[in-house]
Amino acid sequence: MIKFLDLHKINERFHPEFQLKFQEFLDSGYYILGQGVQTFEEEFAKFCGTTFAIGVGNGLDAITLILKGYVALGKLQEQDEVLVPANTYIASVLAILQAGLKPVFVEPDLETYNISVSDLEQKISSKTKAILAVHLYGQLAEIDAIQNCANQNNLLIIEDAAQAHGAVYHDGRKAGNLGHAAAFSFYPSKNLGALGDGGAVTTNNEELANTIKKLRNYGTTSKYVNELVGCNSRLDEIQALFLSVKLNRLEADNDVRRKIANRYLANIKNNKIILPLYTGLASHVFHLFVVRVAQRDHFMSYTKKHLIETLNHYPVPPHKQEALIDFNHLKLPITEQIHNTIVSLPISPVMESHDVDYLINVLNAY
Repeated sequence: MIKFLDLHKINERFHPEFQLKFQEFLDSGYYILGQGVQTFEEEFAKFCGTTFAIGVGNGLDAITLILKGYVALGKLQEQDEVLVPANTYIASVLAILQAGLKPVFVEPDLETYNISVSDLEQKISSKTKAILAVHLYGQLAEIDAIQNCANQNNLLIIEDAAQAHGAVYHDGRKAGNLGHAAAFSFYPSKNLGALGDGGAVTTNNEELANTIKKLRNYGTTSKYVNELVGCNSRLDEIQALFLSVKLNRLEADNDVRRKIANRYLANIKNNKIILPLYTGLASHVFHLFVVRVAQRDHFMSYTKKHLIETLNHYPVPPHKQEALIDFNHLKLPITEQIHNTIVSLPISPVMESHDVDYLINVLNAY
């Protein structure tokens, strides 16, 4: 069986270093917001090219805290509109709602799966105050065009970089340093994954960074002094230590993902399978390798029969979820077409070369 993602094998490479870090953690006697979190925040900010990184509990909280931070600073107000790609994972939308703001769904581009700038421009109203630019599947959104649109309309740009750790824009900037602030997830399956939940916010705005530091820790400036209505969303100390270890390997792992993707793109030749668009640049880190197939259920049954595990990211778009019933009436045909046909193929930095060959042969025979 070719697993979709072998997390045990991915993390096994780091076991000796993890054990040393765990002993360091035990010896420190400091378990919440200790030196491990501070060190990782400094390392991750440097990696992304930003002035600040703030470790938080998970990726959803990272987006929510950015938005609530801007509300606390008076940059956003209740029911302001935030433009968001309609085909994103639901967490992007939940964060907007949890911050008391209104999501406005924008169709994606059918080739890149990222937000369509032409549709984005049409969705801007007098109530629009921010764009949540999601780098879906690991490919950076069209930031130059989004920036032009934001500048013309005085909008904030917030990156949902949960799937894009280490992606590099054509000008050398990395995901996390392409807007006013960015949210990352360190969920175990991410390119930079913890051994549990975790997330971070990156920004160059000191005022926002300080506000998020307060919000993540009950709204406190010092112990028992609460300035804001905050929450408890702190990156766990032990996860920060593990992430520091794995960060050193991230760029090499992303390169392996690109090499596998290039093999798929060069060798999968089947007109029943629509391959993703890839320019060959480092702007894609292939968190997922997503194809489109008209008869998805049949295709996934075929791959399962041949002992290849494939997944569907994601079967139901946010606007069709029961939890978002107020948006169920929306007609978003491109989003719905994507969600009805996409399939994610195995791709990871520990995938064996012969498994890549086998998968290519099986797909060509479909």
